[in-house]
Amino acid sequence: MANGHSTADRAAGYPGLQGAVPALRYVASARWLHWITAALMAIVIVVGIWIKYFEPADEPFKMRLYNLHESFGVLVFALALVRLVNRWRHPPPPLPPGTPGLIHFAASATHIALYALLLLMPVIGFLATNAWGFPLTVFGVLPMPVPVGKNEELAKLLSLLHLSGAIAVVMLIGGHLIGVVYHTFVRRDGLLRRML
Repeated sequence: MANGHSTADRAAGYPGLQGAVPALRYVASARWLHWITAALMAIVIVVGIWIKYFEPADEPFKMRLYNLHESFGVLVFALALVRLVNRWRHPPPPLPPGTPGLIHFAASATHIALYALLLLMPVIGFLATNAWGFPLTVFGVLPMPVPVGKNEELAKLLSLLHLSGAIAVVMLIGGHLIGVVYHTFVRRDGLLRRML
């Protein structure tokens, strides 16, 4: 096994490229962490949109939604740290042969920006919650420390940063998905198989 990739992982070639080197997959731990993060982010985004644009009139229910959004954000933060360690221990496989340099750059920039936001967004959201005067108890069970006291001006600033970051995350995920579609249906180079 080289770089954490098994012989079985090399079995599927790039169907769009004749005589190409067999495709390497991400290690199993990276694949699992990726899809768990994707599922958690789907929950965080849906609940965030619900709170922001379809705010429930029922105050206790609204507070439960906030708690879910923030608690899943804490999980995303922890998972992002685990993913970074895992990525360091098991570097990702190379992009398919013949991938243009611009695509290499775009893929690297998107991944770096996504990892940065997966770490920053939960922290900013957590601090904003504190600044609004609502200490976080993860899933109503685990109380978190309160590093920031109630401060409405700071809360507004942090909330604006959190919203801006949320828009950036959605755009980056959209770009990531466009890249998958491009590799799957235009280049047909088997890129998606690396994460399946």
